[in-house]
Amino acid sequence: MTQNRLTALGVLAALLVLLADQASKWWILNGLDLPALGQVVVLPVLNLTMVWNRGVTFGLLNGFGTWGSVILAVVALAVVAALAVWLRRAESRLVALAIGAIAGGAIGNVIDRVRYGAVVDFIHAHVETRWGDMSWYVFNVADAAIVCGVAALVIESQWPRRAHRTA
Repeated sequence: MTQNRLTALGVLAALLVLLADQASKWWILNGLDLPALGQVVVLPVLNLTMVWNRGVTFGLLNGFGTWGSVILAVVALAVVAALAVWLRRAESRLVALAIGAIAGGAIGNVIDRVRYGAVVDFIHAHVETRWGDMSWYVFNVADAAIVCGVAALVIESQWPRRAHRTA
């Protein structure tokens, strides 16, 4: 696949992730009105739980106040710029898709920070065990795309590179 096609594939992945993320957040806020409901049980292992995340992943760095959203948005946009440079050099479909997923997710969360001063998180997976409730952090579609993209890049980095044929 040519470099231009790989770049286009990554950009398409970013746009699809961004669209899915923003559409899901719009529905959560406006269609379902989860802020008023607080929580909706979907499955025994899945709830929709409204969380306004003012920090980064898992609510880290939550104590920066008003400037926190601005700082985190600027950092995220710098990461997206670096990902754009990497995308132009991507050597495989997997890398292009992973970079696109990470960039699309990062942009989706930046949009939230600019619009709301916080990221809209709402997916809450948990499992009831005999030892109690095992609960994961509340996240969104953008977060899932970022984690999957990073995991794909880590896995891809473990595969041996094929030598390019010159003949």
